[in-house]
This record gives sequence, structure tokens and C-alpha cells, in this order.
Amino acid sequence: MKRLNICIDIDGTMTDPYYFMPYFNKYFGKKLTQEECEHHRIDKLYGLSRDEIEIFYEKEGENMHRNAAILPKVKEALVELQENHNLYIVTARRKEIENTTIEWLHKHDIKDIELFSLGSYYKVDKAMELNCDVFLEDNPQNSMELANAGIKVLLMDTNYNKMISHKNIIRVENWNDILLHLRDMAN
Repeated sequence: MKRLNICIDIDGTMTDPYYFMPYFNKYFGKKLTQEECEHHRIDKLYGLSRDEIEIFYEKEGENMHRNAAILPKVKEALVELQENHNLYIVTARRKEIENTTIEWLHKHDIKDIELFSLGSYYKVDKAMELNCDVFLEDNPQNSMELANAGIKVLLMDTNYNKMISHKNIIRVENWNDILLHLRDMAN
């Protein structure tokens, strides 16, 4: 069995992909549904300026991330993967909220995985630095950049990433799918 270097995104990959919507809906007085969430960029989805999003994050961001719902089987899958592979959490979350991110990981009993809070959606350089064999991701732009750099991506299927495909991208429905694909990749 090959020992893989696996990079793992948090938001939309470990968390429910739509967990942010109730917070944005309430704050901005909207009623968008998951079915309407067809864009990964919140500014485009909600018709907001970058300044409006910055103000929202200053007021609500930490609370929103602290209370994000975790997807089923994440913890169990990570425990299994840690036995045979090198795991790295690589998130676009800002360094300023890293303590909140660590708190969320510990709340869900996810420990002993190195965390990289990039503060940027561009993840290719960090993936290359970590000799990433496969990246678990939901963001379509990140996925295409990683795939174009020659990195295999397991893409968590969402309403906002349906439009992309690439020879290095495999769509997955859940963490059971992720485990099956990673077992195949390691053999």
C-alpha cells in the first residue's frame, strides 16, 4: 500500500457545504436556498460587495465557523486515513481565526493533523510544498487550479461545482466515497 499525502479542505468538504447560508440569509435579509446556491463566490451568490462581506466576517465570521455542521463520517474516515497516510488540513480560512478553526476541529475530535490557514483560496503552492498526491476539495476554482497543476482532486459534489470536469478530478458524494477512492489510489 502506498502512503499518500492527502490535503483536506474544511469548508464544504469537512463541513456541510451550505452551512454559511442561514448566517448570510439572516444578516442580509435574504431567503436563498441550497438549490439556489449555484456559485461558490458568496459575493456573486448574494450580490454583495467585498466590503459588505468583510463587515459580515468581522461581525459573524468566527461564530459561523465555530458552529459549522460537520458532514457524516468525517471523523471516522480521518481516523482510518491517519493510520496509513499523511494528512494535512489546508484551508482558505484566515490566520486570524485559526484558533476558532482549531476549536472547531477539537470540538469534533479531529486532532494531530497539521493545519495550514492560508488566508487565500490559492492552494497549489501549499499542495506542491506538501507533495500532495490527492486534494479533497469542494471549491470549483481551487479544484481546477489543483487539477491543472497535476494534482488529483476528490471533489465533493455540490450545487456550485456542477459545471467543472477535468481528467484529474473525481466527483464524490460523501466521505464513504472518499474512503473508497483513496483506498484504490493507495493500492
